[in-house]
Amino acid sequence: MLGLGAVGVATAPYVQRGMEAFLGAAADKDPTGLSGLLPNGGGFRYYSVAASVPRKDARNYRLTIDGLVENPTTYTLADLRSLPQTRVVRDVQCVTGWRVPDTPFEGVKLSHLLDAAGVRPEGRAIRFTCFDGTYSESLTLSQARRDDVLVALRMQDKPVSHAHGGPVRLYVAPMYFYKSAKWLSGITVTPGVVPGYWEERGYDVDAWVGRSNGRTDAPTV
Repeated sequence: MLGLGAVGVATAPYVQRGMEAFLGAAADKDPTGLSGLLPNGGGFRYYSVAASVPRKDARNYRLTIDGLVENPTTYTLADLRSLPQTRVVRDVQCVTGWRVPDTPFEGVKLSHLLDAAGVRPEGRAIRFTCFDGTYSESLTLSQARRDDVLVALRMQDKPVSHAHGGPVRLYVAPMYFYKSAKWLSGITVTPGVVPGYWEERGYDVDAWVGRSNGRTDAPTV
């Protein structure tokens, strides 16, 4: 028994890394959300509300900013990479209870893109849409202008992978992770908040960590 225990201790790191590679690859190929039911090293769970998600890269990715703006704009991945980049390191916190501490994200401040588009006076909120064809999210204009809200191109010091919502995702640092929409394709300025996918199913529209959805997590700063 002692011998078997020693073998288990010795091989555990290799088994863990193998599971991480397998689950990450499976989610990257078809992030249907089923792999989110399985434990994944690194603390993340993979979720999608769509049966399948098309892949986008530098050749065909586009991010459209429209709605109540003076200058509707479409960005390529190269366009976004050429803009000033901001790095934010915070805990990623999911409303379901898991947390990944000290996770770095890098990208363009959403406020920078909104300023470039020129929000019209009647614009009060932002609606985000995604190229999975299903998911959506929202923020008020004041929330969207925070310095810790990014259109993220990098995560954990690597380009955002397809499984994690790449090549471009939203990152809303002070809110639960469902607000950080994956596979971001559209930013529309609206006259009021339009509840997103999970808000239509009972989640809080405002998702401040520790102050929303009946949870008592210690909020990040």
